[in-house]
Amino acid sequence: MAAAHGTWNTRFGFLMAAIGSSVGLGNFWRFPYTAGENGGAAFVLIYLLCVVLIAFPILIAELSVGRHARASALGSTRKMAFDAGASELWSIAGWVAMAGGVMILCFYSIVAGWVAAFVWEMIQGTFVGVSAEQAGQVFGELTAPENINTVLGWHTFFMAITIGIVCLGVTKGIERVVTILMPLFFIMLVGMVVYAFIAGDMGAAVQYLFTPDFSAITPNTFLEALGQAFFSIGVGGAIMITYGSYLRREDNLPQSATIIAGADTLVAIIAGLAIFPFVFAFGFAADAGPGLFFQTLPAAFAQMPGGQAVGTAFFLLAFIAALTSSISLLQVIVAFGEEHTDFGRVGSALFFGAIIFLVGIGAAFSGGFFDLLDTISGKFLLPMGGLLIALFTGWVVSKALMQKELPQAGEKFFAYWRFTIRYLAPIAVGLIIITGLADTFGISLPGFGE
Repeated sequence: MAAAHGTWNTRFGFLMAAIGSSVGLGNFWRFPYTAGENGGAAFVLIYLLCVVLIAFPILIAELSVGRHARASALGSTRKMAFDAGASELWSIAGWVAMAGGVMILCFYSIVAGWVAAFVWEMIQGTFVGVSAEQAGQVFGELTAPENINTVLGWHTFFMAITIGIVCLGVTKGIERVVTILMPLFFIMLVGMVVYAFIAGDMGAAVQYLFTPDFSAITPNTFLEALGQAFFSIGVGGAIMITYGSYLRREDNLPQSATIIAGADTLVAIIAGLAIFPFVFAFGFAADAGPGLFFQTLPAAFAQMPGGQAVGTAFFLLAFIAALTSSISLLQVIVAFGEEHTDFGRVGSALFFGAIIFLVGIGAAFSGGFFDLLDTISGKFLLPMGGLLIALFTGWVVSKALMQKELPQAGEKFFAYWRFTIRYLAPIAVGLIIITGLADTFGISLPGFGE
């Protein structure tokens, strides 16, 4: 099985793939407005703490499980359980994580299609000279029922690219693409920050992001920061188990996990430095919510010198981030298909990709179905996947077996990891699940009001 499963050609390729899977639309779309709604710098500080104490330990655990078994998420959790002398029912962690990742891609491709549409609109000059209200009208028209064919066209375009890359394989497809796209992504992102320094109000942005206002901290701030850290790093959805399965035994997992988590966090913060200078320079609200991405920013680009080119570059950045995340989500279920069906790689990519594409059409037609997919995956399946992995590697798999999987970890680092994965991570992720379910069913939790 190991030989057939294959490995990454280079460590750089793995890191670019893993970072690309973590760096998604959440870094561009969710992080800036979530920070804006929760006190700016105070939120960023708590977010960083949550990354170190919660998301990072789960990331190491998932990479360890994948590399140990060198199989799909389901096969890896099953083999790890067998080798640990535990019940193979613990493979439910793989099932839950895979289901969450697949469900996300079903509606994620619709949002990515919106981003692709905005790249095209920027190229055409649609937003030149428009106001925030007019920019909002453009987005409203794009997502209106009468323009469903346009949305479906971009959905088809995005899924076709995703499926095509995964069909080519882990090394010839995913690794080759990400080693080109991710360096380009970082170069463009730095260029955006430089332009923001010149054309925007960087001083206000830096003060907003890096001067903590502890009076703005509420229980909700902790919840939002915890959720953002968990979802941004990309744990809970079987991606890191799957990508970890292609690692070599000699690869340093703690070091790789540090680079992945650090790069994802850095991108989220740099994205804020690329966005908020324009927001403040043109008098827009930093806490504009999701509209910040599809309404406020296009209006800001419309008012600045060279805004058409800058806006095109920005949405192209977001499109790259969406694509590198989507191929990792599809690879999760394709690895399962290669392992448990006779479809092979291409057949699995086409078969499962087609199912995801069709479900995505349903999400495009029905906002309620879109929200349902988002709710089930984000508030239950992904956190549950992360919780199961934390409990599995922290309490079920022996300390000796986990030390064997982390030979480069020093005694102190391993002690930190084992403490966080056994205690802090389960409690924190459990809190995400409880609050998510409470929000879904309209239950008010004491101390966590708006």
